[in-house]
Amino acid sequence: MNVSLAQVALFLAAAVVAAPLAKYLRIGNVLGYLLVGVAIGPFGLGFVYSLYEVSSILHFAEFGVVLLLFLIGLELRPKRLWAMRMSIFGLGSAQVLLTAVALAVAAALTFRLPWQAALFAGLALSLSSTAFALQILEEKGELALRHGRMAFAVLLFQDLAAIPLLALPPLFAVSTEGARKTMELSQAAVAIGTIIAVVVVGRYLLNGFYYLIARTKVKEAMTASALLTVIGITLIMELAGLSASLGAFIAGVLLADSDYRHEIVADIAPFEGLLLGLFFTAIGMSLNLGLIATRPGLIAMVVLGLLAIKALVLYLIGRRAGLERGPSRRLGLALAQGGEFAFVLFTAGVSSGVLNQNTADILAVAVTLSMAATPLLLLLDEWLMPRAAAPARPFDDLPDNDGHIVIAGFGRVGQIIARVLVAKRIPVTALDSNPEQVDFVRKFGAQIYYGDASRLEILEAAQAGKARGFVLAIDDIEASLRTAEVVRRHYPNLPIYARARTRAHAHRLMDLGVRSIKRETFLSSLDMTKEVLRGLGHSERDVRFAIETFREQDERRLVEDYEHRDDLDKLRTSARSYARELEVMFEKDAAERAKPGKEPDKAKEREKRPA
Repeated sequence: MNVSLAQVALFLAAAVVAAPLAKYLRIGNVLGYLLVGVAIGPFGLGFVYSLYEVSSILHFAEFGVVLLLFLIGLELRPKRLWAMRMSIFGLGSAQVLLTAVALAVAAALTFRLPWQAALFAGLALSLSSTAFALQILEEKGELALRHGRMAFAVLLFQDLAAIPLLALPPLFAVSTEGARKTMELSQAAVAIGTIIAVVVVGRYLLNGFYYLIARTKVKEAMTASALLTVIGITLIMELAGLSASLGAFIAGVLLADSDYRHEIVADIAPFEGLLLGLFFTAIGMSLNLGLIATRPGLIAMVVLGLLAIKALVLYLIGRRAGLERGPSRRLGLALAQGGEFAFVLFTAGVSSGVLNQNTADILAVAVTLSMAATPLLLLLDEWLMPRAAAPARPFDDLPDNDGHIVIAGFGRVGQIIARVLVAKRIPVTALDSNPEQVDFVRKFGAQIYYGDASRLEILEAAQAGKARGFVLAIDDIEASLRTAEVVRRHYPNLPIYARARTRAHAHRLMDLGVRSIKRETFLSSLDMTKEVLRGLGHSERDVRFAIETFREQDERRLVEDYEHRDDLDKLRTSARSYARELEVMFEKDAAERAKPGKEPDKAKEREKRPA
C-alpha cells in the first residue's frame, strides 16, 4: 500500500475529529469514526477516491483488531478462560448454528439462492464484529456486566469458528471447478499443531524473554518487543492458515500471568487505539452509497432482516442462560451486526463460485450498514427502554443506641474512624446505601447497616437524636450534601464531622453550616511532603516550619475564599497572592536562620528525627 504523507495527515485528522465529536454528540466513538469515514471516502467528499485504496487501508487497519484481541487476552488468565469454556462453546455454538439456519432461510427466499449458497451466506452473516461490539460495550461500561461477559464468550467462539469457515467455500461451491477443491485434513493437523507449539513455547519462553529486555531498561526495546510478540505469533498463525486475531488473542493469554503485563498494556494501547480508529474509519469509507441509492428497498430489507434475526436469537439465548429481559436485549442489540470476517468470506465465496458478485456486494453493504446501526440501536434502547431499577432492598433494622456516633458512608474514611472508635469502646452505628459494600464489609466482621443516611426515617431509626456526633464520610458529593442538609435541619445540635473531597465540596458544606471539615487528601499530602523534604536533607525544624506554615495559610485561605467562592477571577487572584505570600514567608525564615547564631544544632536535629 502506497500511503502519501497527505493521506497520513488526513487519517490523523480524522482520528482527532471523530472521537471528540462523537463524545460531544454522545453517539459513541465507533459511530463517530464511521461517519468521518463516510465523509472522507470515495462516496463522500472523495479525499480517498478509490475503493482499492480503501481496501488497502482496511487491510492495514485490521491490525488494530489484532491488537484489540491481544489486549483482551492479556486480561484473561488461562484459569479464567478455562472457567469460561461452557459459555464459549455452549452459548457461542448455539448462537452461530441457530442464526446461520435462520439467515440461510431468509437468504434463500430473498435472493433465490441454492441451499449451499444460502447456508454459506447464513454462516458468514452469523458472525458479529468483535471490534465493534467489544469497543461499544467497553465505552458503555457493560463489558464487565454479565451480558457483557456473555457477549465476549460468544464473540470468542465466533473468532474460533471463522477459522474452519474460511476453508469451507469449496465444499459449498456449486460450480464444477469449485467442487473439485477439498479441504485437506493435513491443514487442520498443521493448524492444531501450531496452536499447541505456540502455547508451549510462549508459556515457557516469553516471560524470560521480557525479563532480559526489561534488564536493559530501554523503553523503546520493551515497546518493540511487545509489538514483535504480537506480529510474530500472528505471522506464525497466518502461515498455518489460522486467523491473525486468534493468534493475537493466544499471545495475550500467554502473557496474562506475566510480571510485565501492565507495562505491555501501556506500550500497546496507543497503537491499538489509533489503528482501531483507522479500521472503523475505513469501514465507513467502504460504504457503497451508490449501491444504496440504486437498490434502497432491497438493502433496507436485508439490513433490517439481519439485525432482527440476530437480535432475536441472541435475546432468546440470553433469556435461556438466565439473563433478565433488559440485559438480554442489550446482548442482542450489541451483537446484531455483521462482522469483518463476512467481507473475507464473501470474497472467498465469490472466488469459489458459491456466491455471485452482485449478491456479495449487496450483503457487504448490508453488513457495513448493520455495523453503523449498532451504536444507534443501543442509544435508542437507552432512550426508549431505560434500565429498570433493581428492586429496593429493605433497609436493615438498626440497633438501640444512646450516646453513640453515627457514621454515614463506610468506605475508606468511615472504616478507619469506626475501627478507632470501636477500639476505644465508643458505640458506633455505621450506615451505607450501597448494598454490595455492606455485604462485602460484613465479611470482615464489621458492624454495618444498610441505610440511606439522607432519609429522615433512617436517621430516626439510627437514633441520631441521641447521638453524640455525626461523621459524614459519604464518597458521593451530592449525597453528602443532601445528608448534611437533612441532619442540620432536623438535628441542629448534633455535631457534624464532615469529610470533603474538594475545596468546592468544603465550601458547599460550609453553606449548610458545617464547620468541622477535613479535606480527604490534605493531611496525607502534608505527611508525604514531610517525607520528601526530609529525603532532600532539610532539617527537622525547617520541615516543621514549612508544613505548619503552609497548613495554617491554606486553612485560612479556605475560609477567606468562601466569601467569593463563585467568582473565578477573584479565586485566581487569591491563589497567586497566597503563593507569593508563602514564598516570602519561606525566604524570610531562611534569611533569619542564615544569621550568625540562628542556625540550629544539626546534631540535635538529627537526634530529634524519628528512627
